[in-house]
Amino acid sequence: MAIGGEWHVVVLLLLCTAFPAVRSDASDHKFKVGDPVPLYANKVGPFHNPSETYRYFDLPFCSPGNVKDKSEALGEVLNGDRLVSAPYKLDFLADKESEVICKKQLSKEEVAVFRSAVAKDYYFQMYYDDLPIWGFLGKVDKEGKADPSEYKYHLFKHLHFEIFYNKDRVIEINARTDPNALVDLTDDKEVDVEFVFSAKWKETNIEFDKRMEKYSHSSSLPRHLEIHWFSIINSCVTVLLLTGFLATILMRVLKNDFVKYAHDEEAADDQEETGWKYIHGDVFRFPKYKSLFAAALGSGTQLFTLTTFIFLLALVGVFYPYNRGALFTALVVIYALTSGIAGYTASSFYCQLEGTNWVRNLLLSGGLFCGPLFLTFCFLNTVAIAYHATAALPFGTIVVIFLIWALVTSPLLVLGGIAGKNSKAEFQAPVRTTKYPREIPPLPWYRSTVPQMAMAGFLPFSAIYIELYYIFASVWGHRIYTIYSILFIVFIILLIVTAFITVALTYFQLAAEDHEWWWRSFLCGGSTGLFIYSYCLYYYYARSDMSGFMQTSFFFGYMACVCYAFFLMLGAVGFRAALFFVRHIYRSIKCE
Repeated sequence: MAIGGEWHVVVLLLLCTAFPAVRSDASDHKFKVGDPVPLYANKVGPFHNPSETYRYFDLPFCSPGNVKDKSEALGEVLNGDRLVSAPYKLDFLADKESEVICKKQLSKEEVAVFRSAVAKDYYFQMYYDDLPIWGFLGKVDKEGKADPSEYKYHLFKHLHFEIFYNKDRVIEINARTDPNALVDLTDDKEVDVEFVFSAKWKETNIEFDKRMEKYSHSSSLPRHLEIHWFSIINSCVTVLLLTGFLATILMRVLKNDFVKYAHDEEAADDQEETGWKYIHGDVFRFPKYKSLFAAALGSGTQLFTLTTFIFLLALVGVFYPYNRGALFTALVVIYALTSGIAGYTASSFYCQLEGTNWVRNLLLSGGLFCGPLFLTFCFLNTVAIAYHATAALPFGTIVVIFLIWALVTSPLLVLGGIAGKNSKAEFQAPVRTTKYPREIPPLPWYRSTVPQMAMAGFLPFSAIYIELYYIFASVWGHRIYTIYSILFIVFIILLIVTAFITVALTYFQLAAEDHEWWWRSFLCGGSTGLFIYSYCLYYYYARSDMSGFMQTSFFFGYMACVCYAFFLMLGAVGFRAALFFVRHIYRSIKCE
């Protein structure tokens, strides 16, 4: 595809808002004239496949004599950053004009490598004193050519840096390519190339503390804010109308039920009961597979706590658009530290359900989410290794994550489980459970589990789907998302709607004399996760240009884990709301 000047500017602006920063060697970021300023080359990759990135020198660029790898934090490694010393030398306040890096003869194989990279819209990424730099490797000339075999492939060989400074600090850097300095890569033949760069320093009044603000401005533009607020208003109006409608009906029906049951008790004690009061002796009968149920509730509670902490950190400004590695670090650390919540919740609830094998329940709690995540990681990391991509985690990083799991996550899980087991809490049921369960009457097909899940998941999903696009475009694209306050409001709306719709469906289930509501409420609450995964299919095929086995497997593999996490988290929210509601209505009537 031909890459025009305007398209370049737009794309590079988006790129400038999507990658994390890396700490400079100069901790105070102050320099004197002629001081070397740290410049690191990070990675290269296809623009439309954000997960498919490679080391900078995997392409046959001019390599400095001593290539040094920069030590990186855990989050940076998880983000796929692999920094090495760059071939360019940009000393502080030292202008350069067409300085030659090296002269090189590209072999036929190297020409083919560069041509393939240019055809896939490869970009490069560097860091100069923690400031990100991006640019494309070349361009494809398609003008007036209908046959792809006639396309011309060109490599940029002259890179011009425009650097802004304020006193003794670097404030901003831009990189642009010379459209006239091109190397023709169309034919399979050896090519002589001379890589050149220029540097121009300019003074600016922008303060050092504000030098990163430009990278977050794109998501705060008035047009984008209008869309976000429209999304919230649309969600709120929809939610208020539907929940208000359901609340009115539910409260009126419940009021009539209470009056009717009170009248029945005064008029004829021997009259046969109907509706949800009829199954009062079965409604608190413990569910099947109670160990799995308690483990799912514990994992969901932990994930809810994790999400809450991440939002709190985001709202206080911990996650900057140029430091996405911090998010990965926070996810790993907070998940490890909150594992005790999963152990306590699962073990405590399992003991309330009169379970005896609490050790097995604890193991199930620890592996319910981590198990599928670990298997997914093993497969995707193997794919990344096969592709020689930077997404493949080094052995040392895998060891660090394993030690975190072994020395922090597992002990806290066990301690939480022991605390939950020793809590001696009893299940609070306002009515007695009969010895033998009542038979559930035949119900129409739309009252079965799958149709109920479809109904339960649609309303919460409809409240968040507009915001989902921006999240996906940030995580799986090159946009930036910094409006965490709006995202938090959408999250609160999601929780409220999930709780309310689960309560409504639980009431209708009990009114139909179906007392097996425990698993149903969890599944209905979590069904939004399935809708989000369905949106993944739509986004991949209709809204993105991702392609290739690696990018496809990374997208659907890790999104499956994210949607599974939403399923567990919202399932726990839905069940807690349903349990509170069921206890309330049965506490409000007199049951013999």
